Amino acid sequence: MRVLIVEDEPALAGAVRDGLRLAAIAADTAGDGHVALEMLDINTYDVAVLDRDIPGPSGDAIAQAIVASGSGLPILMLTAADRLDDKASGFELGADDYLTKPFEMRELILRIRALARRAPRSTPPVHELAGIRLDPFRREVYRDGRYVALTRKQFAVLQVLVEAGGGVISAEELLERAWDENADPFTNAVRITVSSLRKRLGEPWVILTVPGVGYRIGTEAAPGDDGAGDDDEIAAEDATMPGRAGNA
Repeated sequence: MRVLIVEDEPALAGAVRDGLRLAAIAADTAGDGHVALEMLDINTYDVAVLDRDIPGPSGDAIAQAIVASGSGLPILMLTAADRLDDKASGFELGADDYLTKPFEMRELILRIRALARRAPRSTPPVHELAGIRLDPFRREVYRDGRYVALTRKQFAVLQVLVEAGGGVISAEELLERAWDENADPFTNAVRITVSSLRKRLGEPWVILTVPGVGYRIGTEAAPGDDGAGDDDEIAAEDATMPGRAGNA
């Protein structure tokens, strides 16, 4: 899951970002309305968390822009304005939820997950594929009934792969959806995380490499799929990362 936080107080924005990351939620921050609109235009998010009183286009204006875009992006307004009239006007502008400051991080996380679950493009809360059972709300993973302990990043990567339903996900897309915008596009983080995730899940390998394309979940390799060799992982990543094609 990837969230955009629009908040002009750097300390609060950083605290929210770090709190979400601890919950395996990738988060980007924007300190004013202009930056927020640019990031919404470039990136794909699951939830937008908007402070109403920010420099540039206000949180209200951003909410209106999101609604007008027809994207269906859920909006959570996070603000100190706690009067009923303030909340009513926020909902009228298109907000899906409203949380006043100060707030508990746990409540914010629960509300964000609830919004993502209700979004038109979201998938069922519990995902099952190829013997893997992934519960994003309990942050639990089972392989053939066996509990598998994962790091936050391993869990985020596995969630993207499982939600693809066996479809191939490129290393570039994994980087975009499981990391935040500060991730280096030339990093080996995707290859390393996938490799360690495979080992945690155990044999037979259930994360398959499609050379030159990316990764997918499956129990039977299709033509062109490979199991887990490091060289194959490097080749797959090199072929799918920006600026790396042809450098395998």
